[in-house]
Amino acid sequence: METFNHKLNTYLESWMGPRDQRVRGWLLLDNYPPTFALTVMYLVIVWMGPKYMKHRQPYSCRGLLVLYNLGLTLLSFYMFYELVTAVWHGGYNFYCQDIHSAQEVDNKIINVLWWYYFSKLIEFMDTFFFILRKNNHQITFLHIYHHASMLNIWWFVMNWVPCGHSYFGASLNSFVHVVMYSYYGLSAIPAMRPYLWWKKYITQLQLVQFFLTMSQTMCAVVWPCGFPMGWLYFQISYMVTLIFLFSNFYVQTYKKHSVSLKKEHQNGSPVSTNGHANGTPSLEHAAHKKLRVD
Repeated sequence: METFNHKLNTYLESWMGPRDQRVRGWLLLDNYPPTFALTVMYLVIVWMGPKYMKHRQPYSCRGLLVLYNLGLTLLSFYMFYELVTAVWHGGYNFYCQDIHSAQEVDNKIINVLWWYYFSKLIEFMDTFFFILRKNNHQITFLHIYHHASMLNIWWFVMNWVPCGHSYFGASLNSFVHVVMYSYYGLSAIPAMRPYLWWKKYITQLQLVQFFLTMSQTMCAVVWPCGFPMGWLYFQISYMVTLIFLFSNFYVQTYKKHSVSLKKEHQNGSPVSTNGHANGTPSLEHAAHKKLRVD
C-alpha cells in the first residue's frame, strides 16, 4: 500500500507540480486513497441505505439533529470568523493573493482550511440523516454531487493551494452554513417551525455566494499574482456547475410552485393562511418541505 501511495503521489506531482510541504503529516492529507475511499463508502451508503430502510420505520433523530446542526453552526462560525479576521489583519489582497507571501497569516489560514476540508466529511451526515428519516426525495443529484465533490476537491486544494486566494470561497461558504445549519437546527424543533420563514432565501444566498466566488476568482485571472492559474480556471468551472444546478433547484422548488399557487387562487380555490386548502397541504407549504440543498 505504501508503494502504491508513493507512486500515486509521484504521478500527481508530475502532473500538478510539487505539493505544499506545510501540510505534510496532517490528518488525511498525506495520501489521497483515504479521502477517495471515504467518498466511495458515502456513495455506497447513499445507494444501499434507502434499500435497507425501505421496510423499516423512519427514525426521528430529533435530538441528534439539533445537536448536529448546532455543532456545524458553531464550527462554521468559527471558520468564518477566523478566516475573515486573519485576512483582514494580515493584509491579504482581495484581487489576488499568492500562497507564499505572508507566512504568519498563511499558516493561520492553512489551519482553518484544514477544518473546512474536514467539515466536508462531517457533512456526509446530512445525507445519512435523510436516509434514516426516509426523506429520500431530498437525496437529489445536486445533493450527492455537491457533497461528494467538495471533500475530494478540498483534499487537492489543501495539498497544492492551502492558503492565499483559496480563502475566499471557504469564507463565504462558512457564512452561508452558519445561516443554513442554524435554520435546520431550529426546524428540528417542532415549536419553532411556524416562525421559520426564510428557507427559500438560503438558496438565494447560496447563489449569491457562487457568483461572488466566481467573480473574485476572475479577479486573480485578470490581475495575476502568482497563484496557480489552473486552479483559478477549475474553480470558475466548478462554480458554473453549482450555479446551474442550484438555479434549476430554485426554479423547480419555488418558482413553479408559486405559479401553480397563483393559478389555484385564480380558479377560486381557497387557501387558508395556515397552509392548507380543504384539508390538503398547499403547494407553497409543500415547496418548503420538498427539498434541502446544502
